Amino acid sequence: MFSALGIYLESFEKPFLECTSEFYAGEGVKYMQQSDVPDYLKHVEIRLHEEHERCFLYLDTSTRKPLVATAERQLLERHISAIIDKGFMILMDGNRIEDLQRMCLLFLRVNSLEALRQALSSYIRKTGQGIVMDEEKDKDMVSCLLEFKASLDTIWEESFSKNEAFCNTIKDSFEHLVNLRQNRPAELIAKFLDEKLRAGNKGTSEEELEGMLDKVLVLFRFIQGKDVFEAFYKKDLAKRLLLGKSASIDAEKSMISKLKTECGSQFTNKLEGMFKDIELSKEINESFKQSSQARTKLPSGIEMSVHVLTTGYWPTYPPMDVRLPHELNVYQDIFREFYLSKYSGRRLMWQNSLGHCVLKAEFPKGKKELSVSLFQTVVLMLFNDAQKLSFQDVKDSTGIEDKELRRTLQSLACGKVRVLQKLPKGREVEDDDLFVLNNEFTAPLFRIKVNAIQMKETVEENTATTERVFQDRQYQVDAAIVRIMKTRKVLSHTLLITELFQQLKFPIKPSDLKKRIESLIDREYLERDKNNPQIYNYLA
Repeated sequence: MFSALGIYLESFEKPFLECTSEFYAGEGVKYMQQSDVPDYLKHVEIRLHEEHERCFLYLDTSTRKPLVATAERQLLERHISAIIDKGFMILMDGNRIEDLQRMCLLFLRVNSLEALRQALSSYIRKTGQGIVMDEEKDKDMVSCLLEFKASLDTIWEESFSKNEAFCNTIKDSFEHLVNLRQNRPAELIAKFLDEKLRAGNKGTSEEELEGMLDKVLVLFRFIQGKDVFEAFYKKDLAKRLLLGKSASIDAEKSMISKLKTECGSQFTNKLEGMFKDIELSKEINESFKQSSQARTKLPSGIEMSVHVLTTGYWPTYPPMDVRLPHELNVYQDIFREFYLSKYSGRRLMWQNSLGHCVLKAEFPKGKKELSVSLFQTVVLMLFNDAQKLSFQDVKDSTGIEDKELRRTLQSLACGKVRVLQKLPKGREVEDDDLFVLNNEFTAPLFRIKVNAIQMKETVEENTATTERVFQDRQYQVDAAIVRIMKTRKVLSHTLLITELFQQLKFPIKPSDLKKRIESLIDREYLERDKNNPQIYNYLA
């Protein structure tokens, strides 16, 4: 009737919308103070539905849009910041999928998704910082990050309807937090993979392992210093392959295939080369056993398997001298003769620190087989000819470096499996200690693994690996500078730095780049322009 008379808009709708605005303004403030955020959002949802129904039943259809907009403005738009501050973090921490979905849909109605996206970014960075920066929890960092990422992915799919902007926010925020501590997360991700790919992961099926590798690969994508990851991964892979500790060679190859897809063949070239060496070594060993040298010259009672490693593929191992027992020396010489007759022009260098042996031992309480390192073997075999030896006697007879010998004796006389007895007793090996064979030694198993202390990761080892990465980076920076300058011939300092940041695939400070430029100037690859020191000329 009002519409027919032409007075609906002025006489009814306008005052009706004003009253509605006033009513919801008061209710919004009151409910925000009294309710928690999930209840408030449910109340808003109900109110908007009621207004929609009211239009449908009683009012003109033209009123629906301004009426619902009025309710949205007073109940939602005015309180966006308060809703986020009061409840967003609680909903995220509690993984409240349904409530977050409701929040997202309501914010979408008032064009406030940007505020929600920023809140998500802040939440990820703040929570992630607690995971990454806590050095005491380094051991669990990767598994915590994987859990965090999985929960965010679920929320993104189910609550945020796979919104692309939110997906990018999660990626950007994760990249930020994974690189908060330079290099350490890359190292820990490599260690986590080593743990999963090692033999002894009982209860993990091939499918579960494959799924885990895919999840870790997502974290790997966020790492800026991928060369640090590569160095630690290569070192751990070498140990798994040489000690036969891989849970599954298929899983190992699958991981390398994934890394190759991710970073290109140059990244995995050395890793693939390590596998080729292991497979080729099997063939060489078979060929050696069939050879005339092996059949006629080898000492009886000893079996030996040799891994022939290509220097460029494997981590760098410091050479460690040791005086081997006569039988092992003979074996090495015969193998060297066989190998060099087959592959002329090559040079063999024995890596004693990587060798491991199985010794047959006869104790008064029974026969045992001892799985030990080469250094442990050399020390134990001295007791075939002597009852008691001092630390100095062992040192003179074996020629093992002091620190390494102390660790070896410690593992044999002070560890869980005490094949030797140390006099006097104690945890540390001193210069005047004496060692005797432990005649009381007994164990339930026939074959016993004597854990070699040198196989455990040391701080020095980690530092050395990191330093090697930095050394490699210097060469890459030098090569990039020369490459750019060779193309451009003349370039200003600012433009050169900008191009280097674009080309280099790892984080680096401008001050470090400046040092490399100075080094190249000293080596006469570049020179400063005589008129303007900020410009460099390439010297052919």
